[in-house]
Amino acid sequence: MTQQTVEPSEVATVLPGSQAQALMTELATWRNTTTIVIVAGCVFEFKGVFPAGSIAEGYYNLALGEMGFSGHIKLQAIESIRLMERKHRGTDSFAFVFEDRKGQAIFKVYLGRDDSHAIHPEQLEQFRQIKANGLQPA
Repeated sequence: MTQQTVEPSEVATVLPGSQAQALMTELATWRNTTTIVIVAGCVFEFKGVFPAGSIAEGYYNLALGEMGFSGHIKLQAIESIRLMERKHRGTDSFAFVFEDRKGQAIFKVYLGRDDSHAIHPEQLEQFRQIKANGLQPA
């Protein structure tokens, strides 16, 4: 885990990409989150529980054969995971940003919100624990 200056007033916590599988396994135990993928100016969002996965043929395969969000994540493509905390449209926002070797976002997983648009408090507590202490082994 490292600290990295992103903006003059913002210090980001960065986890090594080698922890991506462990983090995604952890995220699959949380309530709903929002996963965002941006490709060629298009924004794809999935709101729901981040799917569990398994390793096969060099990929972390998400929820194969199930309805909803699924896919194949090339773990070797993830260089780092930045823990982002910032305001978005005036609201506090928290996300895990999975980045490639060039520092570009591959995908982001934002903490989930309830019906009143409040962040799930247990997710915020877990996010802050990971930010302070890194990802703890199971």
